Amino acid sequence: MKPINVVAAIIKKNNKYLITKRNRRKHLGLKWEFPGGKVERKETLKDALVREIQEELTITINVNMKIGEENFKDEKINIIIHYYLCSIKEGFLKLNEHEEFLWVEKKNIQQYDFVPGDKKIFPVL
Repeated sequence: MKPINVVAAIIKKNNKYLITKRNRRKHLGLKWEFPGGKVERKETLKDALVREIQEELTITINVNMKIGEENFKDEKINIIIHYYLCSIKEGFLKLNEHEEFLWVEKKNIQQYDFVPGDKKIFPVL
C-alpha cells in the first residue's frame, strides 16, 4: 500500500491548541486529532490544508510554517502526515465532520486519547 499525503493544522490561539474528536463512523473514530485531511491530486500541501479546515471547521486559516512530518501505518491506512503551525484568519468554528473540539494547553494535551500518528508531534509544540 503506497503512502498517502495528509495535512494537519496545529492551530494555536491564546497559548492553547485546537484539537478535534474524530467522527465515530471513521477509522480511529472518537480519538482526538489535529484537524486536516487528504491532499488531492495537483493540490499543494498548504492549499489542501486551507481547503480541509474550511470544509471541516468553516474557518479560514493562515498556514504559517511546517513543523514536522510523521509516517503512520496500520492495517487500514498508510499515511505521511505533514504538520503546519496555523492561526485563524477569519470565521467562526463550526463542526461539519468532527464530534467535538477543545482548546487545550500544551501541558494538558497528553491527557487526551489521540490518534497514534499525532502523538509524535507533541514534543515539537
